[in-house]
Amino acid sequence: MKSRNSQLKTFPGSPNRFYHFSIGLLLIVLTFFLQNLYADSIIERFPPPDGFQRVSFPNDSFATYLQNFPLKPQGSSVLLYDGRTKTNQVYAAVLDFPLLREDLIQCADAVMKLRAEYFYSLKEYDKIQFKISNGMDVGFSRFAKGERVQVKGNKTNWKTGKFKKGTGRDVFDEYLRFIYSYAGTISLKSELKKKQINELKPGDVWIEAGSPGHVVLIVDQVTGKDGQTLFLLAQSYMPSQEMHILKSENKYSPWFAIPKNQTFQTPEWEFPAKEIYGFVK
Repeated sequence: MKSRNSQLKTFPGSPNRFYHFSIGLLLIVLTFFLQNLYADSIIERFPPPDGFQRVSFPNDSFATYLQNFPLKPQGSSVLLYDGRTKTNQVYAAVLDFPLLREDLIQCADAVMKLRAEYFYSLKEYDKIQFKISNGMDVGFSRFAKGERVQVKGNKTNWKTGKFKKGTGRDVFDEYLRFIYSYAGTISLKSELKKKQINELKPGDVWIEAGSPGHVVLIVDQVTGKDGQTLFLLAQSYMPSQEMHILKSENKYSPWFAIPKNQTFQTPEWEFPAKEIYGFVK
């Protein structure tokens, strides 16, 4: 009768392969751990300057979502959609903001993506809705029901068919890709409300509609004892690139101060100072 051990099959070299597999797995885990160890959020990376205090907002607000948005590890470069590095060093940090391998997610698209991701994180799918360039309202809830938009020239209409349904990430990403393709600064501005400059808060934008146009997003805010307001700005740009926190030219950089002139200069765009807008809902 054979002993139990003698019946076990052995494979030459298998302990070696298992050893290398274990080491490889350990390295992957350590890399992931270290990346997250040195990753932080906007509020963690950028404390208020001396004499200022961060403005707090409700926990489930878009403002708080932006303040707590994760950043790539310190020292990261802004990458373009094709993997190249942004040459204009106008940024203080890079948002952990995955891109497509296509030149699709530019300035307005990045703002809409963050707004959509915010509602998606809350599972408030019916609030994910944007206008496209011809004025049509396109809501994610209709994509979730299996509908899609048919585009012929400047005319669009809803159509049904054997399309994927549900609120899963694949359908959501398909919806976002459609928005990136057919929306921009002109359509985005048309659904925003004008705000007074003393009303600004994270989630508001400076926007100039056009082809090209540009938009920058307020992502954090602090106030001083004298009532002075400072804020952080984030942008994507052309060509498609990771969203990043912009540097300012004042002593509080990267914090910006309320513009006192007719124009508001950011590193890559000059806006009319009063062209500040916010989302309606």
